[in-house]
Amino acid sequence: MLFGRPPVLGDVVLDVRNRPAADTADAPPPDTEPSPAPLRPYLIVAAVLCGLYFLYSWVQYSHFRTPSWDLGIFGQSVRAYAEFRAPVVDIKGPGFLILGDHFSPVTALLAPLYWIWPSPVSLLFAQAALFAASAVVVGRTAQQILGSRAAGLALTVAYGLSWGLQEAVKSDFHEIAFAVPMLALACRALILGRWTAAVAWSLPLVLVKEDMGLTVSMVGAVLFVKGRKRLGAAVAAFGAAAFALTVLVLIPAASRAGQYDYWAKIEKTGQGTETSFGQVVADALTSGERWEMLVFLLGITGFLALRSPLILLVLPTLGWRFLSQDANHWGMHWHYSAILMPVVFLALVDAARAVRTSPRAWLVSYGKVVVPVATAVALVLAANLPLRELLRSETYRADARVAQARAAVAAVPDGASVEADVPLLAHLTADHRVYWVGTAKGATPDYLALDLRGWSQPVSDPVALASQLHPEARYAIVHRSEGFVVLKRQ
Repeated sequence: MLFGRPPVLGDVVLDVRNRPAADTADAPPPDTEPSPAPLRPYLIVAAVLCGLYFLYSWVQYSHFRTPSWDLGIFGQSVRAYAEFRAPVVDIKGPGFLILGDHFSPVTALLAPLYWIWPSPVSLLFAQAALFAASAVVVGRTAQQILGSRAAGLALTVAYGLSWGLQEAVKSDFHEIAFAVPMLALACRALILGRWTAAVAWSLPLVLVKEDMGLTVSMVGAVLFVKGRKRLGAAVAAFGAAAFALTVLVLIPAASRAGQYDYWAKIEKTGQGTETSFGQVVADALTSGERWEMLVFLLGITGFLALRSPLILLVLPTLGWRFLSQDANHWGMHWHYSAILMPVVFLALVDAARAVRTSPRAWLVSYGKVVVPVATAVALVLAANLPLRELLRSETYRADARVAQARAAVAAVPDGASVEADVPLLAHLTADHRVYWVGTAKGATPDYLALDLRGWSQPVSDPVALASQLHPEARYAIVHRSEGFVVLKRQ
């Protein structure tokens, strides 16, 4: 066989159709504890994946290719936790408490790392390590359940190179990095029938992000389907209650607006006009980009993941993304699909085991080849995904703009307050109080560090722009290059 010895569970061959009845009577039940899988091979693969993830993130950061303001936001919040302060993120607005935006107190766990490495780069490393750790869980589980080290290692690579994780790496750091290994461990526990462990790994998800409470409810649904009805109902109720408490009470209490702002992502279009719920549903069901995302999500498992009850865990995330009116939520880009990767890959493992006893011969046959199919799909897709950039020499080449950006950052003295554009934000958060251009109303920063390309149009007169942003103060240019300008308050 392509992936080792015949399919086994423990040491017992499951294909018993040609065995004597006396032998089949001694076969263990399906939930028998599988044989342990060695850790070392998976740690080696994970170390390589961690290196690739971090290298990509570091090159992107050091070359000022940050795609959004998010790394700056998380850098500010983790710095605040590390300094034992409330997680105020001035990038979102002067004195903005980040727990009034998204409820992600789990990021406080990064404070000890930030003490050692006080830079947003430490967050990028933490995310790379968390993603790589989840690959160990997926791969070892695959070997234990499918009985083949080759299958386990193949799925480790397929998972590690999956489009959801690669796009998340490209999008810099996000709090969902914690959810990825936690979901992998919860799904592993569900597959192995370790119900207490499944609950223990899933309940803390409510501290990762507010919508994860609904995913916890789906863990309860899987427990219910697997016959643990009372436990499943309790977990489902906890998840739903945590979601309601977070979005209806905790976030509004921390928000200046006194509400959960992201309801508007469903209620309004990108032009700010409100839409009826019926129109929202109609748009979701007729959107090619949304359905393309779903096809690729299931396609990386050869669609066999649909045979596992674990697939229920993807429904909350897919649900709000389908209903959202924000086009950033629909497709395969950004970080939103990272938490779905461990679910669908472990659902594939669960389903591959389940179809071995199917009365449909074609399904049994497909289950035997689905791992190489999924691996081939992952490798083909990887040829057009972000990590491929690491194979190109130009990826590591710093152009004149990089030198100009570094000079602009160096022109702002440590400890000063500064209002900056997206390319510079994350590079300033460790040593400065940083605001984002356009959200600093109510503050008068010491410096302005501007990208002359501008947000919507080039900046031709920085001093005039400074007077528009802060009519209460006067600013003069202290540093200027072809790409950036730094102004100081007089």
